[in-house]
Amino acid sequence: MDERQDLIKERFKGAGIEITDRQAEQFEVYYEMLVETNKVMNLTAVTEFEEVVGRHFLDSVLVTKYYDFAGVGNFIDVGTGAGFPGIPIKILYPQISVTLLDSLGKRVAFLSNVVDNLALKKNGESMELIHGRAEDFGRDPRYREQYDLCLSRAVANLSTLSEYCTPFVKTGGVFVSYKSGEMEEELETAKPAIKELGCKTRAVEKFTLDGAGRSLIFIERIEKLSGRYPRKAGIPAKQPL
Repeated sequence: MDERQDLIKERFKGAGIEITDRQAEQFEVYYEMLVETNKVMNLTAVTEFEEVVGRHFLDSVLVTKYYDFAGVGNFIDVGTGAGFPGIPIKILYPQISVTLLDSLGKRVAFLSNVVDNLALKKNGESMELIHGRAEDFGRDPRYREQYDLCLSRAVANLSTLSEYCTPFVKTGGVFVSYKSGEMEEELETAKPAIKELGCKTRAVEKFTLDGAGRSLIFIERIEKLSGRYPRKAGIPAKQPL
C-alpha cells in the first residue's frame, strides 16, 4: 500500500470506519480520476488530496454512522455530480444496489468511467447511472417510490430538494439531505412541503468535519405520494412548495 492509501485508511479509522486495503485503493483511483477529469470539466473546487478525502469522501460516508446501511437494499443519489455521496458509499457497501442520477451528460459519462475503473459491478453488484432530471424520473414507475433511501448533497433549498427526492422513496423509506451546520431556519421553512409530500422529519444529526459544521436531515415517507408530485421540470425550483 502506498502513502496515500495509508492516509485514507487512517482518516476513515479516525472517524470510526474501518476499510480494507482494496477499498483504500479504490478511493485513491477515484481521487486520481476526479482531479484528472477536473482539468477539462468542472467537477469540484476541492482538488488537494487531503481535502478531497475529508470534504468529499468522509463527508459522503459519515451518514453510515447515523443510519444502518446493513439493512439497505437500494438507494438513489439525486444530483450526484462527481459521484458524491453515492460512489463512496458503494465502495463501502458493494452489495447495495445504487442508482446515480444527474442532469449533465458529461458528468454521467465520467461516472461511468469511474464505475468501470473501480470495478463496482465486477461481482454482479447493481450500479445504474441515469442522465436526466429528478422531476421526470420521479414520475417514472421504474423509479417512483422504489428505494429504501434517497441521498442528496445537491445545492438547493430543502423544500425544492424534498420535491426532487422524496418521490423516489418507498413508504417507510428515508430521504437524507446533506446540509451545512446551520439549517434550522431552512428546515422550518420546508416543513409544509415535507408534510404535503407525505413525509415527516425523522431526525437531524449534526457533526463537525475538518472544522466545518455539517448536518444530515432524515425525512421519512409515512404515506404514499400524491399523483400531483413531483411537478413538471423547473417548477419546484421556481415555486417551492
